[in-house]
Amino acid sequence: MSAETDSNEEAMNRVVQIDAELTHVWMVRTFLKHCDEAEEDEDMHEIVRDLYDFILAVGPVDDSTDPAAYLKMAKKKLRRLSGATQLYEQIQPEVSGHTNFLMAARSLRLAVDKINELVASH
Repeated sequence: MSAETDSNEEAMNRVVQIDAELTHVWMVRTFLKHCDEAEEDEDMHEIVRDLYDFILAVGPVDDSTDPAAYLKMAKKKLRRLSGATQLYEQIQPEVSGHTNFLMAARSLRLAVDKINELVASH
C-alpha cells in the first residue's frame, strides 16, 4: 500500500469519525430547534442555524466523499461550529437550568471538541 493511499485512508477514517460526532450535533440542534424556550430567542436561532450550517456544508458521508474536500470544508466552517457551542454554553443557564439543556450543552461540547481534534490532525 502506498503512502498516498494510506494517507487517503487515514483522512477518510477522520471523516467517518467526524460524521459520527455530527449525529450528536444533529440531535442537540433538533432539541434546541423544537424547544419552547427557543421560539423567541434570537441567540438560540443563531445557534441552531450555525449547527445546521456546519452539517450541511460538510454533507453526508458516502462512497463518493472526497476526504480532502470534506476536511477542508470542515476546517473552514469549524469557527462557526465552535462559536455556536460557546454561545450555547454561555446562555444555557439563562435559557433553562433543566437537565435536558445542561446535557445538551455537555453533549455538544464533547462532540465539537472531538471534531476540533479530528480536523486539527488533518
